[in-house]
Amino acid sequence: MSIAELRRDYAGRPLRREDLDADPVRQFQHWFREALETDVPDANAMALATVSADGVPSVRTVLLKEIDQRGAVFYTNYDSAKGRDLAANPQASIVFYWTPLSRQVGITGVTEKVSREESEAYFHSRPRGSQLAALASHQSAPLASRQELEDELRQLEARYQGREVPLPHGWGGYRLKPDRFEFWQGRENRLHDRFEYRLREGVWSIRRLSP
Repeated sequence: MSIAELRRDYAGRPLRREDLDADPVRQFQHWFREALETDVPDANAMALATVSADGVPSVRTVLLKEIDQRGAVFYTNYDSAKGRDLAANPQASIVFYWTPLSRQVGITGVTEKVSREESEAYFHSRPRGSQLAALASHQSAPLASRQELEDELRQLEARYQGREVPLPHGWGGYRLKPDRFEFWQGRENRLHDRFEYRLREGVWSIRRLSP
């Protein structure tokens, strides 16, 4: 079978205007709970799109760690490729795709760094191995070999045995402050339901989009 022949029909339940919460964050939280209840694998995985200073786009998968009225939070190394992009252009987009539900949610907005206190609290909530790995990895920098990375990790394990792992310099969270949401529900014959929320002067408006 060729790639062009790969297809499936979407059979999600209808999404109507009256089904939507007036607040897109609450609507997202409702759909996210349904994704968890449906046992969607890695429901908090999201594609993050950024643009470099010279206009080159990049996209990669990161994990959502918090979402509320202030925005959506993820954590990374500020010196990574995505961190350099966001330093040059703080606008970004994220997309969630939940295959079992035939749903996706896109969110666009401007990013800002979370406070060091928030980054500290999240960092020390992670498994110790993940904390040490974050300290060992100079994310996106060239690496001579896997062995080099594993040697660095072993040295850090020995150095911090019985001690708290410090928050790495240049590691922390970003909060994407949304100005646009799109909720997409797959439907039969590609006649999908799409609704867009736009923030204008502090008020969210909603409109249906053609599939």
